[in-house]
Amino acid sequence: MIASGSRALAALVLVALLSACATSPTGRPQLQFMPDAQIRSMGVEAYREMQDAEPVLEAGPRVARVECVAEAIIPQVPDEYAGNGWEVTVFESDQVNAFALPGGKIGVYTGLLEVTENPDQLAAVIAHEIAHVMAEHANERMSTEMATALGLGALQVAAGDDPQRRRLMAVLGVGAQVGIILPFSRTHESEADEIGLGLMADAGFDPRASVALWRNMADAGGEAPPEFLSTHPSGETRIADLRAELPTAIYRYEQARAAGRRPDCAS
Repeated sequence: MIASGSRALAALVLVALLSACATSPTGRPQLQFMPDAQIRSMGVEAYREMQDAEPVLEAGPRVARVECVAEAIIPQVPDEYAGNGWEVTVFESDQVNAFALPGGKIGVYTGLLEVTENPDQLAAVIAHEIAHVMAEHANERMSTEMATALGLGALQVAAGDDPQRRRLMAVLGVGAQVGIILPFSRTHESEADEIGLGLMADAGFDPRASVALWRNMADAGGEAPPEFLSTHPSGETRIADLRAELPTAIYRYEQARAAGRRPDCAS
């Protein structure tokens, strides 16, 4: 009976894996179980809840700066990622953070504006967050966690009531977190850096500002966990990867400037 249940779960995992193959904008294979409409609906719902729960800055120079940068980047994003247009909210908070959600929702915390020294650095963050949406990382993250849970469930069925084997399954649960889910998150961050760098460059923002920005962010973050236990690459890894992408991004930036894309968001 146990073996039969284990085989059934293993078959379910295999079918799910085979039916959920997708490709990110960088050509990386992805798992995507969730329907796009459901992911976007969840993004919009989460955004509305945040707007209701957190103080929102309605107007002023900081709002104008964020809107200016976002409005320069958004035309470079394919329409398919926000069928009803993009929406930008500035939250009054000391958090040094920003986000973009499926469904075309962008949030920027005022704390981030104290760390970004110029519009180019702010553009690096906003473009990075939009890149997560373009690469459908929310869908992939949820799908990876579902597949991991299904796989561990099959192993637990196979373990039966043997206490020693169940302890092994518990260790495998930790191993799955460190070995599968967290590395996927670091992959997402690195991929969003790459996509975002090109996106900000196409909008006419200097991609070289991204290196200084992430140094500022690292300084603001203080002590960080070891890279292998973090959802983000280490600061030095991230900066090295950004530098490697800069030649292509600078070319795109120069092309954008030659085409007249010169956003003026300094005021």
